[in-house]
Amino acid sequence: MENFKYGDILNLPRHISANRPHMSSHDRAAQFMPFAALTGFGAVINETSRLTAEKHELSEDELRLLNESLNLIIKNIKKRPEITLTRFIPDKTKPGGSYESLTGNVRRVDEISREIIFTDKTVISIEDVLLIETSDEL
Repeated sequence: MENFKYGDILNLPRHISANRPHMSSHDRAAQFMPFAALTGFGAVINETSRLTAEKHELSEDELRLLNESLNLIIKNIKKRPEITLTRFIPDKTKPGGSYESLTGNVRRVDEISREIIFTDKTVISIEDVLLIETSDEL
């Protein structure tokens, strides 16, 4: 053992201080933990890196097709037509948002408040709708 570096002191008794109690391994390890000066900064970085999409402005042709789909739904509203629509959901914390597709049966189209109401009571603003796909039965 004495041929190794520090071999002469490895087996010496531990120095014990009369003035201070023995520090636990946990407390000793805590001295070497990184200082968390930027607490919460990771969450800010993650939020900044989260991507959002711009809201697509509909062209005249897209608006015409959307209106035709809405009129077809209104005409067949008693059948509770099943549709799939794609809508824009604005982000609550930053500019832009995301697109979501939703499939369901329409209970009513409120032309005054410009909303589509599904049988499960989901309410979608027509202003946020990008595309409506109807079944071939309509």
